[in-house]
Amino acid sequence: MTRIAADWLSNPATQAVFAALQGEGAQVLFVGGCVRNALMGVSVSDIDISCDLEPETVMQRARKAGIKAVPTGVEHGTVTLVSGGLGHEVTTFRKDIATDGRRAVVAFSKDIHDDAARRDFTMNALYARADGTVVDPLGGMDDLMARHVRFIGSAQDRIKEDYLRSLRYFRFHAWYGDADAGFDPKALAAIAGNLDGLESLSRERIGAELLKLLSAPDPAPSLAAMRSAGVLGRILPGADDRALAPLIHIELQAGAGVDAIRRLAALGGDEMAGPLRLSRAQTKRLARLRDAASGSMSDAELGYRLKQDEARNVLMLRCALFEKPWYKTVMQAVLDGTKAQFPVRAKDLMPGLGGPELGARLTFLETIWIASGFTKTKAELLAHPES
Repeated sequence: MTRIAADWLSNPATQAVFAALQGEGAQVLFVGGCVRNALMGVSVSDIDISCDLEPETVMQRARKAGIKAVPTGVEHGTVTLVSGGLGHEVTTFRKDIATDGRRAVVAFSKDIHDDAARRDFTMNALYARADGTVVDPLGGMDDLMARHVRFIGSAQDRIKEDYLRSLRYFRFHAWYGDADAGFDPKALAAIAGNLDGLESLSRERIGAELLKLLSAPDPAPSLAAMRSAGVLGRILPGADDRALAPLIHIELQAGAGVDAIRRLAALGGDEMAGPLRLSRAQTKRLARLRDAASGSMSDAELGYRLKQDEARNVLMLRCALFEKPWYKTVMQAVLDGTKAQFPVRAKDLMPGLGGPELGARLTFLETIWIASGFTKTKAELLAHPES
């Protein structure tokens, strides 16, 4: 009998939720990511609970125990119980009645097997009791221990229920799969055979899923498999993942942390902000990284204009994209640039210049100063003839 042991499991606030819901033969179980991650020794961010109680009963029992109940998705069977300031998402056992590739019509169930069968991967269909005892209705434990990302039942059927599962497959393999064992051929065949379904997904869902994938320690094998299966070209026309593996190697050499937008910049391709529905800040940063990586700014100018961290991101991208080695000394010019201070101020050119002419002159003198290696003095710049 397998048990999970984790701090969140023994948290009195979480145990209070179980105490409130259990009784009269109710089935109340932890489910999904919190169980999977606890078994793998990975941190847990969300606590999901599954039970055979319908939402109204869940809310009644919670309120009776003095626990706040928030009907976050009652129509889908989900209630959030806030205990000790911590949210617990409680969802009634469900079974799918109808699906259209994006969402499902569900009915409540009393059978854990119904609930497990509608999930995506076997490793996500693991449950645990309040004492940590694992309940494995579909044999997902063996797959989890082997780090085998496997669709529940027919991969074809699971994908047609929600086409986002094609992207989730690659994301889960990047985070939890065995890279040495490779990818499940049946899964890849089913994904490749359902590419048209990706067109039905919202750009927000695609973008969120891809950024989660790129945030994995090493997403390069998954991106390569996505390209081979035809997925990458469908969601990001023109994208090429071949610089991603070198970039991840360079990140390790440079001691850089994971950065999904930096990795996205390495994929190249056509315009990305629209297909992925990135935020304005993400869109602006992605464009800055891509433009600088393919541009002609010197290392020192990168440091001056972008500062140390972002300049390092650009240099890593350049090394990956243009197949150049990374050396520790590559950052020296960047550091010199970060310390440089343009000696001319607007007031130095006034009152002789103003408005657009003042801005143009400042830009021109700054260009001259950067080209000199930041060596020209204020006096030399002010004495420089106009362009």
